[in-house]
Amino acid sequence: MDDQKVKKKDEDTGPPVFVKYIGLSFQLFGIIGAGTYFGWWLQQRSDMKFPVWILVFCFFSVFVAFYQLWISMKRDK
Repeated sequence: MDDQKVKKKDEDTGPPVFVKYIGLSFQLFGIIGAGTYFGWWLQQRSDMKFPVWILVFCFFSVFVAFYQLWISMKRDK
């Protein structure tokens, strides 16, 4: 009986679950923001009228962010 109480106390000592997902949301925001900013920066350096670099790096960063989310969720099982 004492072992069950000790295990329950040990499980509750970590941070709440929502803290991990708040941190993950900031990671996703940071990855997408950095990729989009880099695409914008590269677009400003090129003289192209169509925003190819912004689109490429924006979509690539979204792909990387969702891959990071998938890996994180897969690890939580």
